[in-house]
Amino acid sequence: MLAEDLLRSLQPQFSHTLLSEVVSLPFRRVWLIAAPLILLVVPSQVFGNQSDKVRFTDITERAGITFKHVASPEKKYIVESMSGGVALFDYDNDGSLDIYFVNSLTLDLVKSKQKTRSALYHNNGDGTFSDVTDKAGVGDVGWGMGVAVADYNNDGFDDILVTCFGPNHLFKNNGNGTFTDVTQSAGVGASRWSTGAAFLDYDKDGKLDLFISNYVDFDINHPPEFGKGRICRFQGIPVQCGPRGLPGAGDMLYHNNGDGTFTDVSKKAGVSDPSGYYGLGVICSDFDGDGLVDIYVANDSTPSFMYHNNGDGTFKEIGFSSGTAVNENGSEQGSMGVTVGDYDHDGRFDLFRTNFAEEYNTLYHNDGNNSFTDVSYAANVAAVSIPYVGWGTKFFDYDNDGWVDLFVANGHVYPQLENYRQRNLVHRNNRNGTFKEMADQLGQPLMEKRVGRGVAFGDIDNDGDVDIVINDLDGAPQLLRNDGGNVSNSVLIKTIGVKSNRNGVGARVSVVSGDLAQIDEVRSGDSYISQSDLRLHFGLEKRAKIDRIEIQWPSGLVDKIASVNANRLLTIKEGQGIIEQKDFKSSSRR
Repeated sequence: MLAEDLLRSLQPQFSHTLLSEVVSLPFRRVWLIAAPLILLVVPSQVFGNQSDKVRFTDITERAGITFKHVASPEKKYIVESMSGGVALFDYDNDGSLDIYFVNSLTLDLVKSKQKTRSALYHNNGDGTFSDVTDKAGVGDVGWGMGVAVADYNNDGFDDILVTCFGPNHLFKNNGNGTFTDVTQSAGVGASRWSTGAAFLDYDKDGKLDLFISNYVDFDINHPPEFGKGRICRFQGIPVQCGPRGLPGAGDMLYHNNGDGTFTDVSKKAGVSDPSGYYGLGVICSDFDGDGLVDIYVANDSTPSFMYHNNGDGTFKEIGFSSGTAVNENGSEQGSMGVTVGDYDHDGRFDLFRTNFAEEYNTLYHNDGNNSFTDVSYAANVAAVSIPYVGWGTKFFDYDNDGWVDLFVANGHVYPQLENYRQRNLVHRNNRNGTFKEMADQLGQPLMEKRVGRGVAFGDIDNDGDVDIVINDLDGAPQLLRNDGGNVSNSVLIKTIGVKSNRNGVGARVSVVSGDLAQIDEVRSGDSYISQSDLRLHFGLEKRAKIDRIEIQWPSGLVDKIASVNANRLLTIKEGQGIIEQKDFKSSSRR
């Protein structure tokens, strides 16, 4: 039996079919029908479960992180409102996740020829971090925006791609704690306003290619005048101009030539965005299970793109036909962040997108055959999001119950408004196709009103639960340690490709433990212009053993592994199975 078939056989009795029928009804009838049905089908274990014991603790200061993001207080120009990418990755292969924060500039700083400093923090393995930016050589990126991480040259060390307003930067990892800026020699230094980025192997040649979304064509020497004109006012208040009314910048796909260089194949591949939509978040995933990675671009104030991989080096844009370009009302949204996950255990990857205030965040259920349905209201993730401007996001299992939850960082773009600073949202998975927003029960740091942007997720202390790092636009970041999630069991899987790319980016991993079946995929670039841990985390609740792990590698090879104990970090190499396994740090388990 294929892993996907097995997953479908194990899905809960309350299927998405019911939600699809409900959401297709007139809006006022939805809750009259859905509410009692939802109450009837909520599993008893949802209430009073392990989720109630989880708290997120802000350990930023005690961890030694002193980075502060630079931004103009007034933000008179849109380019001053969009930065804030962050990455969690292990740059020195010591087994612990390090942190890279992207910094930006302001127009005043540019005019005075001043610089800011992005920062790389080394994880010391004892709950603290050390600033190693200067030694690593990754501090000066100009006007930084976002970040994606992967081993593009298959040498065993993860490299850094920083998107910028201006030339992007590709830092090659030298394997000795330092990086070399190879942007020009690699051929990826296009000077546009770049935002989201993702490494992917779209042609399955074992080498990671690079997709970069671009936002608007902003002339720093002739910026639009603050508050002047219809598009420069919000609710009657003068604000920054854009993106509407400004020209778009198009997108870029670079093919990896295998010799350290890349070739721009954007037009040939059909992903250059000649209409000039406003690209922000990017995520790459095999949405239809055909073994080829597709590309999704969250566009701001314009329809979003779903690029289906044709398997011949080209893509077909199917945003409207797939149902993912606009919301259920046919309206384009101001979209920023994006995440992918199988929230209902039906074996297909669903899609979630964060949006501007008064537009609601959008959850698209994957119905199969490149068809998606907007189930945002029926799933309870829409109404609560309306006052907020959403950015970084991810499906992640914070309480290790085996069902992915959903995080959203918020913060407005107009400091002229009273609700400029906003709290986060955390949606707990009810295991029945719906979610419950409960940030107020997970620790005071999540309720702080801040100006969140990029968010990355990963197990920073290797104790078996997922931690969060948020890069705020205005000031200090937040490093939020998960306390209590690891009372339940889990497994963490690192993939190493051989014929496939070294990171195993694009590998589809299924984990089956008793009646619980889950899937995920190794992805480079996610959230909002950020990078989460490339290792895959699966919660197992109280299950102590994994019956089966199956990895479908980009090369086509399938590895099957049986009978593995829980609470371990597994390193699985293509064609060789488990080559290393370590228990989670018992001293850190709370």
